Amino acid sequence: METVQAALWVVILLVAMALIFDFMNGFHDAANSIATVVSTGVLKPTQAVVFAAFFNFVAIFVFHLSVAATVGKGIVNPEIVDTHVVFGALAGAIVWNLITWYYGIPSSSSHALIGGIVGAVVAKAGTGPLIASGILKTLAFIFISPLLGFLFGSLMMVIVAWICRRTRPSKVDKWFRRLQLVSAGAYSLGHGGNDAQKTIGIIWLLLLGTGYMSSTESSPPIWVIVSCYAAIGLGTMFGGWRIVKTMGQKITKLKPVGGFCAESGGAMTLFFATFLGVPVSTTHTITGAIVGVGSTQRMSAVRWGVAGNIVWAWILTIPASAFVAAVAYWVSLQLY
Repeated sequence: METVQAALWVVILLVAMALIFDFMNGFHDAANSIATVVSTGVLKPTQAVVFAAFFNFVAIFVFHLSVAATVGKGIVNPEIVDTHVVFGALAGAIVWNLITWYYGIPSSSSHALIGGIVGAVVAKAGTGPLIASGILKTLAFIFISPLLGFLFGSLMMVIVAWICRRTRPSKVDKWFRRLQLVSAGAYSLGHGGNDAQKTIGIIWLLLLGTGYMSSTESSPPIWVIVSCYAAIGLGTMFGGWRIVKTMGQKITKLKPVGGFCAESGGAMTLFFATFLGVPVSTTHTITGAIVGVGSTQRMSAVRWGVAGNIVWAWILTIPASAFVAAVAYWVSLQLY
């Protein structure tokens, strides 16, 4: 009885750790939701984070748990998972998030978590328990999601430019200052729908791996779902101000019409990926959309050096977080 109780406390602590990661995810990715609406002056930062946090949570009523199912059952075999693996995965993701947040690099919390899971599992049992289809799908969208964001963002910009070609710029600006609230809300909805589910997935994986849930159950408990959506919303409210500057100003300068097109393109990509059950990076998506909007003006409008540095962070995220997770897994074995 004592052993089970001790194991339960370990599980509770790991759930708390997962919710801290979820909070950090919202904190780290707040800029993805609000950078364009802040940089165009439509909302003040404090207004924008509350606005984004609200839509992060409302996503609980909109999206199915397809992304959570991918993370919980589609990346690694749940039977190999134990508390050490989950600790390693979360430690790898959290440490990488802290490093990239400190240096103001808009990296992917999502891929940091996937890298963490893979690194901890490989440290325990090698590559055998990895599920290739889920990992390849996630890896593919490292490239597909920013390309879709670029495509949708640039298409929206071209369409809007054609529709408004005979309208005074001041009038266009006035319209899109209002419309950008719609696009920002849609993007935040997609952000919450995709990103909160990744933490739902890791807790689901923990409960399955430690025997607190049966593999026959089709969804995690409601308390897991509500707490994860609440945690990411709270994280967004506290914001990630270092990254706002990079996302909103350093890549390309945006006007309200450009912000609307970037957010709309990003939202369409997130909705599509969440429908497919693919855990994608909101950072990759909005960056691609911002670059797409900037490139329709002229290629020199995009600061490609900054965008290139961001891409390097994307490439390094999974192996870096996997390495940290493997080390954390080994450390946890020594601790308990």
